[in-house]
Amino acid sequence: MHTKKDGGLKKATFPVIGMSCAACAGSVESTLQNVPGIVHASVNYANAQVQVEFDPKSIQPEDFRRSVQAAGYDLVVADAPDEAESIAEDLSKQALSRLRLKMILSIALCIPLMLLGMVFMHYPFANFAMWALATPVVFLFGRQFFAQAFKQARHGKANMDTLVALSTGIAYSFSVFNTLYPEFWTNRGLDAHVYFEAAAVIVAFILIGKYLEEKAKSGTSSAIKKLIGLQPKTVLRRLASGLEEQIPVAEVRLGDRLIVRAGEQVPVDGQIVAGVSAVDESMLSGEAMPVEKSVGSKVMAGTLNQNGSFEFMAERVGSDTVLARIIQTVKDAQGSKAPVQQLVDKVAGIFVPVVMAIALLSFVTWLIVGGEHGFTHGLMALVTVLVIACPCALGLATPTALMVGIGKAAENGILVKDASALEIAHKLDAILLDKTGTLTLGKPVVVDVLWNAIEGEEKSVAMQVLYALEAKSSHPLAEAVQAHLVNALGGQPADPGLAAFESVSGKGVLGTFAGRKWMVGNPALMDAGGLQPNLEQQARIREWEGAAKTVVLFADDQAILAVIAIADQLKPGSAEAVARLKSLGIEVYMLTGDNAHTAAAVAKQVGITQVQAHMLPADKAAFVKRLQSEGKVVGMVGDGVNDSQALAEADVSIAMGKGSDIAMDVAKMTIISSDLLRLPFAIALSGRTVRTIRQNLFWAFAYNVVGIPIAAGVLFPLNGFLLNPMIAGAAMALSSVSVVGNSLRLKWVK
Repeated sequence: MHTKKDGGLKKATFPVIGMSCAACAGSVESTLQNVPGIVHASVNYANAQVQVEFDPKSIQPEDFRRSVQAAGYDLVVADAPDEAESIAEDLSKQALSRLRLKMILSIALCIPLMLLGMVFMHYPFANFAMWALATPVVFLFGRQFFAQAFKQARHGKANMDTLVALSTGIAYSFSVFNTLYPEFWTNRGLDAHVYFEAAAVIVAFILIGKYLEEKAKSGTSSAIKKLIGLQPKTVLRRLASGLEEQIPVAEVRLGDRLIVRAGEQVPVDGQIVAGVSAVDESMLSGEAMPVEKSVGSKVMAGTLNQNGSFEFMAERVGSDTVLARIIQTVKDAQGSKAPVQQLVDKVAGIFVPVVMAIALLSFVTWLIVGGEHGFTHGLMALVTVLVIACPCALGLATPTALMVGIGKAAENGILVKDASALEIAHKLDAILLDKTGTLTLGKPVVVDVLWNAIEGEEKSVAMQVLYALEAKSSHPLAEAVQAHLVNALGGQPADPGLAAFESVSGKGVLGTFAGRKWMVGNPALMDAGGLQPNLEQQARIREWEGAAKTVVLFADDQAILAVIAIADQLKPGSAEAVARLKSLGIEVYMLTGDNAHTAAAVAKQVGITQVQAHMLPADKAAFVKRLQSEGKVVGMVGDGVNDSQALAEADVSIAMGKGSDIAMDVAKMTIISSDLLRLPFAIALSGRTVRTIRQNLFWAFAYNVVGIPIAAGVLFPLNGFLLNPMIAGAAMALSSVSVVGNSLRLKWVK
């Protein structure tokens, strides 16, 4: 339970137990809205939580929990938010485990049941054996469908659960009657057919679908957990006496002086008051290069201190830190987006009552005009209408197409976590691409080197000294230079044995070898050593800096020996992917936390004209919302923690597979290979999948439009034809096969 006071009122968030559909969320919400003392209640079905605003003077959580329990659901009420969420997670795991067991047992019972119904139905006592096998499937494992149908009926609503409960319930009851009193039909020259296998198989199929849906939903909180894990649990605080004490992060107060050592994460937001270090801020900025920090620099919660230690003054703590706001935004975005309602669910509210009305009308009409066989024919027509209208084809229309589409995506290196992404992707008209790690490789590498006029042994020694200096350096670009030298020399250079080493903060490093001073760093370090680049070096420095490359200089005590350019390289295929997206009529934007100069250089290389630089995580999320407010369907592609807010807000979110786990958890799709060329393919596949869904729904509805009137007996006055429920069951199965067959055509999409 998470609480916040607002004047005399109190806001609290509680996990909700027992919701199985969006209609359940409406039931919980309306129940709470009608409780005296509750001002407002809002249920998020996607994250199974309700936010309640109430007057604590007149009502307490335990009081309105009882009202929710009376409606058939439950709230988890606990003293701490972590405890409530932990209890809810445990209950959710137990429910998923029970659902899995029901699914397995129902399938196990349906296999012999189908054999009896299709092959051995004429054996003595076959009907009784089928009755015994079907009963636990329908009423024990399928109990939830009847319970949900009852809840819907209490609120004057109907959904697919209603149709499942009615069709399976009536088919089962009809079969029981035919098993016990077959002579009722045989005396009238008709077969006493049973539909035990149809009733049970429907339940088993829908249980499989429910299990897959719940399993997918159970993973939505992992991104939040990983974000929370970026914050350390404890921190060192400097006391006024000068002593240190270790305290929980929750106890940090504004103005506290905190200590962060090498390799530790920053606990809260603040300003450095002592020490120098380099901090990896990629989780906020997305930029691979750590940022050098000194007195007066700002540091933020969740960032990683790479080397050195520092002390800082806490300026924002608890829910006010940048990291806490990222966590809250992701929670809100995931919770506010209920799963996309399938077209089937939208029409079910009309389709179900219409089918029920036709079935009853058929029965009544036969009673009135059917003569001596009116009741018999009427009852058969009623059952046949409900059997032929059973939601198998409708229920399979969407999930089978999505299942095949998701499988095809996986074959092509695209992992689809949320099926709604595959439904929406073809509608995208704006795609936002993060720069580092998405368009670029996300790792600084040496892209060019200009050596002075030295060759042979002299150059080899210089390279060995450069490697030794960088090996001792803690500068974030040192690894890039080392990797380049290993590649250039065909292996790790021998250690020349530096006689002395010194790190000059913010400038570079110095060392002594063979009686000479050597240095590697920025132009300020060279100036301090009395060295200036020659004309050729000056021209190359200007050229590389103009192309947004970072320049590092290497020198001895006489001259600058090498000018090294370091940059984050474009991924192969990035420019082609951007061109393909544009050819689909999609606006392409580049978002980055980097500076405008570097952003413009990269954008020019890939052909993007719309660039947003200096963007923090909240800025990216706000930009997504801005485009959405203009009516655009927005896709966000990113790879870092800093992209998680924007990914959560976007209509379709795509993570790069070699990025952070958090980005992949938040995103609805992941490009496993990090190849952006997979993105246009995913959009094209989305269009084909949606077309297949529409075709499936058309044939499923067309089947019902034709089949239901025939089942009701509309042909009987013309030619004496009355559809047997057994043939209706076969026709129902055929419609399902046609839907599955059409979906399988997606396997051949290229």
